Amino acid sequence: MEADSNAKLLENPAQRKSLIKMLGQNEQARVLVEESVEELSLVNAGIKNVLEMSEAVEVKVQEASDKLAVANLALKDEIEDRCVLENKLAAVTEQGRIDLDAALHDPLTGLPNRALFLDRLEHGFQHARRCGRGLALLFLDLDDFKIINDKFGHDVGDGVLRMVAERLNENIRGEDTASRHGGDEFVILITEVRDETDISSIAEKIINKIQAPLNINAGDLTLSLCVKATIGISIFPKDGATADALVKSADTAMYEAKRNKSKYFVAQ
Repeated sequence: MEADSNAKLLENPAQRKSLIKMLGQNEQARVLVEESVEELSLVNAGIKNVLEMSEAVEVKVQEASDKLAVANLALKDEIEDRCVLENKLAAVTEQGRIDLDAALHDPLTGLPNRALFLDRLEHGFQHARRCGRGLALLFLDLDDFKIINDKFGHDVGDGVLRMVAERLNENIRGEDTASRHGGDEFVILITEVRDETDISSIAEKIINKIQAPLNINAGDLTLSLCVKATIGISIFPKDGATADALVKSADTAMYEAKRNKSKYFVAQ
C-alpha cells in the first residue's frame, strides 16, 4: 500500500514539484526522483500495452472459437449426411443381392435355375478340359408326379418338389450343383468324375433318398407320400461336349431307363 501511495505521489506533477522543492538542492535526490518517475511511466506504458495485447488476444480467441463452432456444426451435418448415404448404399446393395439371388434361383425350391446351372456347367467344362477330368450330368424325373397333383392338389405337389430339392442338396457334394430344370424335372452336375461306377453309385443313392416317405402338410392333415424317381446319366466329353448336347444325352438316357423300368440308365 505504501509503494502504491508513493507511485501516485510521483505521478502527480504538483506533488512531484513540491517534493523536489522540499529536497532543495539535493541533486542526487532530484535525479533519483526523476528516474523513478521515468521508470514508472515506462511500467505504466508496458502495463497498458499488455492490457491492449490481452484484449486483442481475447478477440482473436473469440473469433477462433466462433469459427470452430461453425466448423463443428458443418462437420456434424457432413457426418449425418454420410451416415444417410451409407445406409442408402447398404440398402441398395442388399436389394441388389436379393434381386440377383432371385434372378438365379428357382422361386419354388430355391435351387439354382437354368441360367445359373448352365453357367456352372460351362465352368465345369473348362475345369475338366484343363485338368483332364470328366464330369457327369444326371437328369432326374419324378415318376407319376401328375397323379399327386391331380389327387391332392398343387399345394401338395409344390411341397413334394420342395422336399425333393432339399434331399438333393443334402446328398450331393458342395462342389456339385442340383437345379430344377422345369416341372418335376431336375438336373445334377457332378464334377471330378474318375469312374462311371462312382456315378452309378451316386444315382442309386439319390433315388433311394428321394423315395423314402415324404411328410407333406396339407391343411390340417399331414400326408405321408412315397415318390419314385428315374435318372438318366451322361458323361463329358464322351456323351457331349456342349451343355445342350450333354443335357439331351442325359434326357434320352432317362427315357431309356423308364422304358426299361430301371432306376437309372447311363448314356451309351
